[in-house]
Amino acid sequence: MAKLSRLTNKQIAAAFKKLRGWSLVNGHLHKEFTFDNFVEAFGFMARVALIAEHMNHHPEWFNVYSRVVIDLTTHDLGGVSTRDIEFASKIEDLLP
Repeated sequence: MAKLSRLTNKQIAAAFKKLRGWSLVNGHLHKEFTFDNFVEAFGFMARVALIAEHMNHHPEWFNVYSRVVIDLTTHDLGGVSTRDIEFASKIEDLLP
């Protein structure tokens, strides 16, 4: 397994070309999702949780009713890594 390293802002900006609606907020990859209702939001969170557990890389997130906010960072590195980009990409794959 390749050693993880913290990405530069330039590398993160390049990754945003492939990630719809993600931004860099306070050193985290950040995105807000809105669903039709709580059940859809919670179902989405359950699917993300399975990915997180498989990757052993867990998001900082927040949910109220139909809204889910996700922030990704690699705490051990103090910033965003390729693992966060990969996770964000897998989250995007869950969406229609």
